[in-house]
Amino acid sequence: MKITGVDVYPLSGGTVDGGWPQGHEPEEDLHTLIFVMGQDGYVGSGSCFTSGSLVVGAMRLLWPLMRGESAIEPERVTEKLHQSTFWQGRGGAVTHAISGIDIALWDLFGKVCQQPVGRLLGGTYRQEIRPYGSILFDEPKELAANLESVVARGFRSIKMGWRPFGRRDGKFDELLVNTARKTVGDDIELMVDAGGSEQHWPHGTNWARNTAEMLADHNVTWFEEPLPPDDLLGYAELTRVSRVPIAGGEVLTRRQAFQPWLEGRAVDIIQPDVTKNGGLSEFRRIAWMAQDHNVQLVPHGWNTAIGLAADLQISAFLPNARYVEYLTPCRYIEELTTEPFQLTANGNLKIPERPGLGVDIDAAKLKQFCPEPVEFR
Repeated sequence: MKITGVDVYPLSGGTVDGGWPQGHEPEEDLHTLIFVMGQDGYVGSGSCFTSGSLVVGAMRLLWPLMRGESAIEPERVTEKLHQSTFWQGRGGAVTHAISGIDIALWDLFGKVCQQPVGRLLGGTYRQEIRPYGSILFDEPKELAANLESVVARGFRSIKMGWRPFGRRDGKFDELLVNTARKTVGDDIELMVDAGGSEQHWPHGTNWARNTAEMLADHNVTWFEEPLPPDDLLGYAELTRVSRVPIAGGEVLTRRQAFQPWLEGRAVDIIQPDVTKNGGLSEFRRIAWMAQDHNVQLVPHGWNTAIGLAADLQISAFLPNARYVEYLTPCRYIEELTTEPFQLTANGNLKIPERPGLGVDIDAAKLKQFCPEPVEFR
């Protein structure tokens, strides 16, 4: 079966605030869906965490390499794309675009085989997984109200991230964490994401170590991105002494970038993003590398419905999976599929068992975020 076309859908109108200092508009162009067409009417869906204009530009480079290729050999085809774009890709927007292509090819492959992607990736270790509701920090009163709404939606684990945490002083940071703990009680897991990948991050290892001590006292499950994403030695030093597990790696692309972090045990929890790091094919290699180095892996997912579906299939084949990230509320998750995601009574998500990724995009719903795709034929 050959690849016959690709449709690119830049999403706009429902973009969630990412916490950046320059502000936010729902019309921001941060997420892009990719649909790969095969013969006999088969279509696979993928997602990229990068803007539509960059994905379209990357597709102009990638489409001649894809046209007429096998639609049911995702790992070989996307490795060809990686190998053929070293001089213009090797990370960044080209790798992000390949990520969406790869996810779509696995979805298509699963539909052809009539099997869920998780089984094709290696097997099914579980039927459900714990999602953590992912939100931004806010002023204490607003944060408490938001946390109450997340708990009311059924989440039993919550991650709070970015501004204003780490942007004022230690007393205010502790006020935020104490407010969160008092609001949700001791039975809800809390994670903290400092957002060290923000531009001109001002803090170093000493700040991160002292802050980690405070978080440990409040029974925080992990401390994410406490340092800039290129500070490998700083992360390794922090991880060795922190009482709370240290997490990071969401900005890394390609398996080779993860290797020194895993070999050096620079984090307790590595967080690849399947919509950026090269797709499911690359993610699987990273996952086994993490397993071999005894580093916990949790997928990063500032996501769409397709990205979340891919993370759920990842959670099926990972031997030691514990969580998926669930951006909430998010229209790109909640208003795109024919059937909504549903939390169980104990706060878990069922892993779809239907062929492919196990979810279907509603074409009419998609039009509200992107009326027409950019087509490659």
